Amino acid sequence: MKLVRAKYQELAKYMEHLRPTRQCMKMLKEKFSSQSQSTLLSIFSQEYQKRIKRSHARHHTAEAIENYYQRYLSEVKKNLTAPVLLELANEVDFSPSLMARMVLERYLQELEGTPPSKPVLNSMLREPSLIPDRFLANQVYQCTINDCCYGPLVDCIKHSIGQEHEILLRDMLRERNLSFLDENQLRAKGYDKTPDIILEVPIAVEGHVVHWIESKASFGDEYSHRSYLHDQFWSYWNRFGPGLVIYWHGFIEELDCHRERGILLKDCFPLDIVTLCHSSSQS
Repeated sequence: MKLVRAKYQELAKYMEHLRPTRQCMKMLKEKFSSQSQSTLLSIFSQEYQKRIKRSHARHHTAEAIENYYQRYLSEVKKNLTAPVLLELANEVDFSPSLMARMVLERYLQELEGTPPSKPVLNSMLREPSLIPDRFLANQVYQCTINDCCYGPLVDCIKHSIGQEHEILLRDMLRERNLSFLDENQLRAKGYDKTPDIILEVPIAVEGHVVHWIESKASFGDEYSHRSYLHDQFWSYWNRFGPGLVIYWHGFIEELDCHRERGILLKDCFPLDIVTLCHSSSQS
């Protein structure tokens, strides 16, 4: 799904004040019914993460953390089953999972006398039953399952979706009898930073030669695409030649502006592939 920049900006503006809940996704789907659920979720997740990064420092001061912790202790005493941390996160416009992380870290520091290690903290966030206080464990669990942008559950889902699309890409290449090396094979050969696919025989897509393919199970907005160009795509181009990037959840149409320089963008697997075998069979 390609979006012109103006349409993307309309979407982003509407998302400015939405919270990362299941209800917000329902609202988005009703408002922008022509867009797929996966595209809307990807755009919202990216826009929300930008919003959180802008306010991150304000929420992580010693004073703010202590205030959140004391409010949690006070409110949970009044009602042990109320979603205190979830409501607090929504009140201050912060990620529920990140709020849970801060309060859990403060609790463990008080319990142990020293700040918890990152592995210990992460393991408790992934498995709240490990938290000694069962009421806090329930609060952390509520935050995790109600946050569609941050937290261990979201990380796991994103990783799985990324893997799924890489497998889909490899299957499509095999169906067309295209010879390639995937990321794991390239690493085994000693390459350190590689695209997902290197084609052993180049192909042509829409008149452009393609030596490599990168799979992105996300929406290509200006911020993420600029970062990928700087950190990945241009280095692939320097090393392997021109290539193709597939943003499976769509991208801003105006970003597909480097075709002549060797970076082609698509929102699906290309159907109009020209191969050497195809060309020879026509001759």
